[in-house]
This record gives sequence, structure tokens and C-alpha cells, in this order.
Amino acid sequence: MKSSKIALITGCTSGIGKTFSVKFAQEGYDLILVARNTDKLKELSDYLSQTYRIKPVVIACGLEKPEAADYIFRRIQELNLQIDVLVNNAGFNEFGSFIKTSSEKEHDMMYLHMFFVTDMMKLFLPSMLDNKQGQILNIGSTGSYISCPYNAVYAATKSYILSVSKGIGAELKGTGVTITTLCPGSTKTEFAAKAGMEDTLLFKLFVMTPERVADIGYKALMKGKKAVVAGMYNKMLVASSFILPSKLVDYLSRIMLGKQHNHTVL
Repeated sequence: MKSSKIALITGCTSGIGKTFSVKFAQEGYDLILVARNTDKLKELSDYLSQTYRIKPVVIACGLEKPEAADYIFRRIQELNLQIDVLVNNAGFNEFGSFIKTSSEKEHDMMYLHMFFVTDMMKLFLPSMLDNKQGQILNIGSTGSYISCPYNAVYAATKSYILSVSKGIGAELKGTGVTITTLCPGSTKTEFAAKAGMEDTLLFKLFVMTPERVADIGYKALMKGKKAVVAGMYNKMLVASSFILPSKLVDYLSRIMLGKQHNHTVL
């Protein structure tokens, strides 16, 4: 018997987000799928409908725009729906030397990772608190813990996600509502190719499948964990960053994130 719970997933048409969509459908959730690409949204919705006999709600929207969160919230209110699980997965990377990367793309990335995620929590938390139950999963990164040469702005936005999630999560203790941050490392998705990172050493070693990452994130969410780093290698990587001298960490980061000696992390 299927649950009547509803999960809203952003950035759901590829990679980890698409895998989360399948995972929640398998677990009996009704879905609200949010992404920019209308054709890919329809394709995913059709697949989930045929495979799991659910009828996902799709919302096509550019999430890096200031009005995005309000637009999504209004659409859900118009449909008279309540969200049980919010998965803030949408994200991208602008990779390279800081003085050469696009300020416009970095601003969009900062808005999407920080303002949009914050706004979505601000809008959807009140109803979760009223119902005394709800779960939020925010997608961080190993870069949430490690300053990353040639990926500095991206890593900083992911540090924000981890920090704000932990802070708000502490406020919510005892309410029945939890916030979990999933911090993956390199994952076999379109992410690296879109960012021009596919030739870095990071994306050639210890690359995880999106299915494994999503499974780890889902289990952590269901247990109400504050944060989880996906995979043993990534756990060791993060732990070593607290133990090793900072100069050595920076050196290793430049090697792992390098592309033909122009160095960059998920």
C-alpha cells in the first residue's frame, strides 16, 4: 500500500536528482518534480507514471531567478498540496581560476545554492512545523568541508548549505522536523562534463554512482541525521582535511582538482 506522502525534488531531470526521484517513487511517495527543462521533466514524469503508477506534478522553472521559490510555493498552494519531504538538489558549478571564471555564472550559482535553498526552507518549514513532521534534504559536497582551489566559490556555497542546515536543524530539535545535508564527492553524472571537470583526477578516482549516493542520502534523511558524507573514501578525505597541515591539504587539492595542471570538487 502506497504512502500518501509527497516529496518535492529540485534539479530532478538528471544525475543524483533523477535518482532521488526514482528512489522516492519506489518508496511510494507522490512527487513534485521541479527543474528548468520542460521536455526532460515530461520524459521523467512519463517514466515514473508508467513504472510506479503515480502522477507526478511537474513545475518548469529557472531556479536561479529571484522569484523562483515564491513561484513554486504559489503553484503548490494553488494545487492545495502539502510537502512532507523537500529535496533541495538543484545545483551547478562554475569551475576554473577565480580571475577567469564568469561572474554572472557565479552569481547565478550563489543565488541557486544559497538564496534559493534558504527561501525554499523559509517557505515550506511553517507547514511542516504545523504538522509536527517533515524532512528536508539539502545537497552539500565534500567541498562543504574543504576550501577548494579553482573551485573556491562553489565550495563556499556548499559550506553555506552545510552551515545553515545545521543551524536551522538545531532550532528544530524536538519539533518532528529534521534537516539533513548530504555531502557527496565525485559522482558519475553530467555534473563534471557540464563544469568542464571531467578530466580532473578527482573525477577519475573513487567515483561513486548516483544510485549509491542517493541511497546513502535517503537512509540518512529517514534517520534524521544532521549530515552525511557519501562513501568511505570521501569520509577519509574530509577527515584528513582536519588532521593534515593546511598547506598539504591545499597541495593535494590542487592535484586532485587539476586539469592539465590547471587545478578543481563536487
